Amino acid sequence: MKLFDVYPVNDIIIEKAQDSHVWDNKGTQYLDLYGGHAVISIGHTHPHYVKRLTDQLHKVGFYSNSVKMPLQEELAALLGKVSGKEDYQLFLCNSGAEANENALKLASFYNGKKKVIAFKKAFHGRTSLAVAATDNPKIVAPVNETDNVVFLPWEDEAALEQAFQQYEVSSVIIEGIQGVGGINVASESFLRKIRSLCDAHNAVFIADSVQCGYGRSGKFYSHDFAGVNADIYSMAKGMGNGFPIGAIIIAPKFHAVYGMLGTTFGGNHLACAAALAVLETVQAEKLMDNAATVGNYLMEQLRTFDKVKEVRGRGLMIGIDLPEELSHVRKELLHTHKIFTGEAKPNVIRLLPSLALTQAHADQFLEAFGKALNK
Repeated sequence: MKLFDVYPVNDIIIEKAQDSHVWDNKGTQYLDLYGGHAVISIGHTHPHYVKRLTDQLHKVGFYSNSVKMPLQEELAALLGKVSGKEDYQLFLCNSGAEANENALKLASFYNGKKKVIAFKKAFHGRTSLAVAATDNPKIVAPVNETDNVVFLPWEDEAALEQAFQQYEVSSVIIEGIQGVGGINVASESFLRKIRSLCDAHNAVFIADSVQCGYGRSGKFYSHDFAGVNADIYSMAKGMGNGFPIGAIIIAPKFHAVYGMLGTTFGGNHLACAAALAVLETVQAEKLMDNAATVGNYLMEQLRTFDKVKEVRGRGLMIGIDLPEELSHVRKELLHTHKIFTGEAKPNVIRLLPSLALTQAHADQFLEAFGKALNK
């Protein structure tokens, strides 16, 4: 049997990782500014994380949600404290797509309506309804197609208002910073407009924080810059620092009914241990402050390069928009300078490093980036 070929991959085998570095099977060291797609939030093999998981594995690794799990309650309490959403409710699952799927379903349960508003260049996942709300026809199978999702132009308040007049809107789902779409930051005014229209029409505001959440922007949820609360926040990537876990937090106005949501693996003992280790480290090492400081430094320096078209982002979620003739830069960074970065089509380099990235690491990247630009 061979693997189903779904991704183009670099011919590199990673055998070791620590902090913001990884090493291949030949012993070559790489600076990791990709974080496995924004997953590595506190650094590779962080000692507190390793100990938390190891200690838990020696006790119990898994049991189903048919028994009470104090670790889930501990996680809910700490997540509420760190995020500032202590009156919300937590539902644990396994991935970002699953989180968004449950968010969209819960919204429809809540108000009995079907229409979902999403936005151009959105990416919300690969499960049935999440992928239907993703603006990429190539990954939407015919069975996923539905007329219940309406795509609107990004940041178009008039189109948003018109959609609320035209449809019975169940929910609006929006990334605070679009990731796959090219690091497009939702303006504070647009997020506030979504909040006001959802309030006026009994619709649900879903803040997709799968990639832009968990402190990456310098605030716990990037939507928080707007100064309003969403009804449901979805999260995953940075939540477990590599251990699969996802979640939604749900405003107090939603009331649970048995059978409404469910999961087998979600919130298992190891997943909760991983998520607790992440939050404890974010607190202890002030990683949200670090993300804001180092991220602002990186963006300021990147804007000094004449060949860069635009630098977008917040904190350590940064997009570097390059002209087409510089489309080689990302490969140059990887193969010549041994630095992992991400990409968004057509020519956007994405930086999604650990929130513990240092200024020294940033300077290393900036030096290499300047050389790659001028090759």
